[in-house]
Amino acid sequence: MATETHLKQITAAMLHSLAAQAQASPRRRANLNLHERLDDPIQRLAIAMEPDTYVRPHRHPQTWELLYPLTGQFLVLHFDAAGRVMDRTLLGADSRIVETPAGGWHAVLSLNPGAVIFEVKHGPYAPIAEADYAPWSPAAETPGVAQLTAWYATARVGERWRP
Repeated sequence: MATETHLKQITAAMLHSLAAQAQASPRRRANLNLHERLDDPIQRLAIAMEPDTYVRPHRHPQTWELLYPLTGQFLVLHFDAAGRVMDRTLLGADSRIVETPAGGWHAVLSLNPGAVIFEVKHGPYAPIAEADYAPWSPAAETPGVAQLTAWYATARVGERWRP
């Protein structure tokens, strides 16, 4: 007996629509899930991110996270616990994929309007716990967010965020 499978794909039109959703969103982000349920064991999603969205430095203690640019370029920063930049990866240029190990502090900056990144990590989905946001970083919608986001673009390995 044959089982029915459902082909999943992300088309150029879908990427364009997702980017438009992000541009209209107050968070300046939008996602398109390929996984059907939030409790799926592997989370797979495209995330449209505008350059002015804030991705607060965070970690996922339970899983690695793989990022791949679908359109545009992204800067991925990895930090130590004190906020020192340990690695700086420009995705969409020389680097095509970056995988953050479980528990690794990281943040992402979109460098282009309409840019879309693909993310894969273990599920089930769980919102990031407060303890898994970098304690040295400002919470969303608080003073310092714009300065930290601007710093991402120029941060070099060995430097540390100082508000």
